[in-house]
Amino acid sequence: MPDGDNNGVLDARQVRTRAKLQGAMLALLAEEPFERITVRAIAEAAQVGYATFFRHYPDKGALLHDLADDEITELLGRAAPLFTADDTRGSCVALIAYVAERRALWRALLTGGAAPILRERLVDQSRVLALKLGGPPSESRSPLELRVTYATSAVLEIIAWWLREGEAMPIEEIAAILDRLVIRPTLAEG
Repeated sequence: MPDGDNNGVLDARQVRTRAKLQGAMLALLAEEPFERITVRAIAEAAQVGYATFFRHYPDKGALLHDLADDEITELLGRAAPLFTADDTRGSCVALIAYVAERRALWRALLTGGAAPILRERLVDQSRVLALKLGGPPSESRSPLELRVTYATSAVLEIIAWWLREGEAMPIEEIAAILDRLVIRPTLAEG
C-alpha cells in the first residue's frame, strides 16, 4: 500500500523502511507464531518508530501480505515446471528445498491466521498462470481449471502438513510423497 503523496510510487526511504519492516517480520516469524507478533515488536526489530509502521501498513496482516506477494510469485514460478518437467521428482525436491529455505515465512503463510486468504490467492494466481501457459483447451478428462485448483490445493496441504508436523522428514522424502500423490496423478489426468 504505497503512500498516496507520490501517486503510488515509493521513494528510496520508503523502500528502505519497508525492507526493514519485512526483514523484521521474517526474523520474528523465525522465533514465534504470527499470532503472537505485535506491531510494536516489528517496529522495534526494524528499528523504526511505532507510528512509522502505520505510515506503511494498516496492520501486521497487511505487512505479511506484502511480504507474501513476492513469495507467492516465486513459489508459482518454481511450481510451474512440476507439470512439464521430465523429472517431476527432481522438480518436487527443488520446490520443497525452496520452501525449506524460507521455512518460517511459509509456516506463517500456510499454517497461521492468514492461511485461508493466502491459500485462496495462491489458487487464484495458479489458475491464471495455468490458463496463460496451458494454451487452448485439451482433450483432457478433467477441465484445466479444476486440475489446477486440485493440484495447487493438494501441494499446499502437503507443504503445510510438513511444516506443521513432519519437518523431521527429509526434503527428498516429502518431495517423493508430493510427486506420488499429486504431481504424477494430475499429469496422468491431463
